[in-house]
Amino acid sequence: MRIVDLTAGLDFGMVDKLIDTPEVGTSPSASIADIVDDVRRRGDAALFEYTRKFDGVPVDSRNVRVSRDEIRSHAAAADDELVAILKVAISNIRQFHEEQRQEPWEIYGGDGVHLGQRITPMGRVGLYIPGGRAAYPSSVIMNAIPAQVAGVGRIVAATPPRALEDNPLVSAALDLLELDEVYRIGGAQAIAALAFGTESIPGVDKIVGPGNTYVQGAKRLVFGRVHIDMFAGPSEVAVVADETCDPAWIAADLLAQAEHDETARVWLICWSDELAAAVFDQVQVQLESLDRDAIARMAVANNGISFVLGGPADAVRLVNHIAPEHVEVLMAEPDAVADGVVNAGAVFVGRYSPTAVGDYFAGPNHVLPTARTARFFSPLGVYDFQKRTSVVRYSGRAIEQSGAMIEKFATAEGLTGHARSIAIRRH
Repeated sequence: MRIVDLTAGLDFGMVDKLIDTPEVGTSPSASIADIVDDVRRRGDAALFEYTRKFDGVPVDSRNVRVSRDEIRSHAAAADDELVAILKVAISNIRQFHEEQRQEPWEIYGGDGVHLGQRITPMGRVGLYIPGGRAAYPSSVIMNAIPAQVAGVGRIVAATPPRALEDNPLVSAALDLLELDEVYRIGGAQAIAALAFGTESIPGVDKIVGPGNTYVQGAKRLVFGRVHIDMFAGPSEVAVVADETCDPAWIAADLLAQAEHDETARVWLICWSDELAAAVFDQVQVQLESLDRDAIARMAVANNGISFVLGGPADAVRLVNHIAPEHVEVLMAEPDAVADGVVNAGAVFVGRYSPTAVGDYFAGPNHVLPTARTARFFSPLGVYDFQKRTSVVRYSGRAIEQSGAMIEKFATAEGLTGHARSIAIRRH
């Protein structure tokens, strides 16, 4: 983990070179495009062929949907204590997202003018659930609950064959959320099926959920046909800490993010050489005890940086410049720094608020903008599953009052048809 001294002043040009932010949503490979196009053209036939080819499972129209009984059977194998914990997490997350619900509104503009905004849920949403070691129940509940709170009428889940058998807690999450329209398909072919629809899989309005390179590439290709959650980049955390925080705690939080994958990006921001050195030592010690030590070690070696600054004010400026996915403020008095952070997916305030509480349990969504896109993107929420429609109601009196101005405006833009549509109502 590299230590960079910026006590003489912030050099954002140097910072940009050091963090080397990857481009999010780069162009998918030709093979991904071929799969997506093939499923679009041939529907079920292509979908089932790719499932047999990539997953080695004979899927057809008779067994592509996972029955409710199968979901419950797989869920029964989950650990009872973990299911109980999952129930508490679901309650916390639902309660938080209930506060995000948007309501319609209307204003009266005088002379018979009524203006407003109608809020309606999306009709159908697709939820992608990865297989293997990346099949996380936390991802299921974080993606599904805001859609449910928004009032989405139909949530369609897709997951690779055998994923639910291999991950009973994911099945338990589906069962607890009463999500029973689940299809055993994965990869780019699943994304294409959800986007375009096939004989067996309904097309949706939006696709959410994590996935590998093939899934992410396919989501980019179908964006525009459907909406998606966001283009995901490597996981990130910036830990702002002072000397009152135990270096072991800081190292643990950095490694919690580093273990996601080799490209994860972890940054310590402090104003003490001694703290930076102590955290470096603790990172080396704690790496030895991680199950995913090889992954975390590579992430720390390639993308781990400790920035030593002049003080807390510079820390705020640096965080807002980097715009990280997660920001932890581990200080005795964290509020001044935390309140100054405006570019971040989520801010964790105080030494007892590590990123992990947000990943699983606290309530806010853990689907967050990465790769500095927190400058303009927001966490996944209920608002992402609601549509806003403007409503305009004018009276004859209002047209008489404003019509001449509207006609003149339209004529100035050379759109005489627009002007006539007003004039015909005035004369």
